Amino acid sequence: MPAVRQALFAPTERPGYSQLRLPLAEVKETILQHPEFQTFNQAAKQIFNDWQQAHLAELQQIDHSTQPKELIEQLSESLLARFKNSPLLNAYDIYQQLMDYWAASMQDDCYLISADGWQQGAKPREQIKSKNANNKLEWPKEPFDYTQGKRRFKSELIPAQLLIDRYLMEEQDNLTLAKGMLADIEQQLQELLEEHGSEDGLLAEVVEGEGDKQKVTAKAIKAQLNTLGMSADDAQERSLLKQCEKLLNLQSRAKTVVKDTTELLNEAIAERYPKLSQADIQTLVIHDKWMAALSAAEHSELDRVSQTLTSRIRELAERYATPLPQLVDEVEALAAKVDGHLKKMGAVWN
Repeated sequence: MPAVRQALFAPTERPGYSQLRLPLAEVKETILQHPEFQTFNQAAKQIFNDWQQAHLAELQQIDHSTQPKELIEQLSESLLARFKNSPLLNAYDIYQQLMDYWAASMQDDCYLISADGWQQGAKPREQIKSKNANNKLEWPKEPFDYTQGKRRFKSELIPAQLLIDRYLMEEQDNLTLAKGMLADIEQQLQELLEEHGSEDGLLAEVVEGEGDKQKVTAKAIKAQLNTLGMSADDAQERSLLKQCEKLLNLQSRAKTVVKDTTELLNEAIAERYPKLSQADIQTLVIHDKWMAALSAAEHSELDRVSQTLTSRIRELAERYATPLPQLVDEVEALAAKVDGHLKKMGAVWN
């Protein structure tokens, strides 16, 4: 990247030598914002997009006749060939990203689709409690997609979040807003307890626990209010207790809203799964799941390239920050000091 190099380095009086044009702190941003590097980024993304388009029909046609091992061999060799001549990027690093994702998730998806088909494979399956080593019933460790009462469901092929991101963002936004309101109320309550809930604080009589585990109940507040008189101190304590009581009421209402919006989202998820056509499922799996993950992996490789360039330039700049003649002078000065100390100690040189 000659243009990037020119933006970063300036020639010196000595032929073949350069010096950094700008402070080290500005190197990474200069690289990222330079048109030549942005062109490189866009070219790499286009290679990935072309590879994706070239195999889209092949992925959509996965069925019972598909051999997943042959499929990944074709996909990986094609990706490797396309990135082989890409500057700065190591094609095998991109290849490895695909193989890692295949081993972690995509392989299981392909075997599931080839065995059950797209629509059957996407159906959520009820999660059943099983007995552990101690003969106790417990839920599987994996997170659930959604719940219906005490029943819990999970789709291995299409996690509920993919469904939410594409179809149910309004319901998700409502839940996020409700959780944010609850968190804000709980933070206000916690700050109030931290400020006045110490051993000699005005809320000490109603606070239980210490630090982050401090809590207060409506019952304790009500009991304490009944003990207060009409003094100035009691009036201040009453005001704080009323404030706590108000926050507890708001917290209770916010928890109810969170519960209700969670149930609404769960219901919307449960209703959406059966309505998915095969084309919908393929879009969610191929584009929103597989290609989104692989695109993010490719992006991480591009970030790694910029970080490697920045680190190397920093290393060189720090290594050669002091000119050689200055280093020679410093070494000679230090050597003279050492010689002086040795002479004072009676050292004799032959």
